[in-house]
Amino acid sequence: MRKNRIAFALAGAALAALALAGCSGGSGSTGGAYGGNAPKTSASSASGTGSDAGNTLKTASSSLGQIVVDGKGMTVYYYGKDTKGETASACTGQCLTQWPPVVASGTPSVTGISGAVGTITGANGTKQVTIDGLPIYYFAGDSKAGDVSGQLVGNVWWAVAPDGSKITSAASGSSSGY
Repeated sequence: MRKNRIAFALAGAALAALALAGCSGGSGSTGGAYGGNAPKTSASSASGTGSDAGNTLKTASSSLGQIVVDGKGMTVYYYGKDTKGETASACTGQCLTQWPPVVASGTPSVTGISGAVGTITGANGTKQVTIDGLPIYYFAGDSKAGDVSGQLVGNVWWAVAPDGSKITSAASGSSSGY
């Protein structure tokens, strides 16, 4: 009986590691699937999940400089495994638990963003918002407006600049707040 529990626990740990590897940077990344930034909260607490916050995109000043945020001020990110112009996201399965898609009921209204904003069909048939042809996501580890904890996670996640480019620098000073 005890051997069965140990075997079950080891098998569960192996499956969890494999699932998280899908969100890691692959070769060249450091710090595991989260690059040393383990999520602080569950995906359900990410601002856009189950709300209309993705219907509005705007800019905000952050420790990364000017970034794109949703209607509630939550930072949005690009995923390095997505391909510009594809009709589906490369973030699937367990990846979506930590990186929920920014969804909207239509094309979002934008303020201060010069990158082209659109949508693709995302997970479960939702409309996932895109900027310059790339899907955007929230990070479950961001708990309040202005947090940029997802920046550089696994060397494949980047905050989005207002012109639609990815921000490749690390945050200066504090990693949260405006």
